[in-house]
Amino acid sequence: MEPVEINAGTYYLRQLRADRHLDDRPLLMEAFADPTHRKYVLNYRLRTLDEATEYVALRAAQWAGDERCSWAIAEPTSGRLLGEVGLRELNLDAAYAEATIWVHPAERGKGIATTALSAALRFGFGGLGLTEVSYRYEESNAASAIVAERCGFTRLGPEDELAPTGERLIRWHRTS
Repeated sequence: MEPVEINAGTYYLRQLRADRHLDDRPLLMEAFADPTHRKYVLNYRLRTLDEATEYVALRAAQWAGDERCSWAIAEPTSGRLLGEVGLRELNLDAAYAEATIWVHPAERGKGIATTALSAALRFGFGGLGLTEVSYRYEESNAASAIVAERCGFTRLGPEDELAPTGERLIRWHRTS
């Protein structure tokens, strides 16, 4: 699958980039260095430009392999990275994905996550033909609970297994 750009109204969603025109790597490294971000995102460390380059390449490969749709949430006039939204665990045959979202620490509290995730869900349900999308987060992540509710998910409750952080995972569900 080729990456798709999405007009999300106040923002636009585009592929992560590290080229001569636009380089998301410095802001990726800033976001991944944030203590709150590190608390919930344990499987990626972006401490160097090389690690950030690998992350951008990974997201491109996941698009190409139909594994994950991942977008940089971008400010429309400058293209500046504000966060990332995605549909992972993508299974087009089962019409299923799991939503993910993070916002750069300097941009939190502005409604970016709700706007971006809503746009990604419209693409997932309309463009990809998904019929079910899940959303999970650690119980202490109150911001994620607000985003899930605002994006029309229904709370299913805690999962049996714990997150890598040791916290209970709360699962939400949305259908087309």
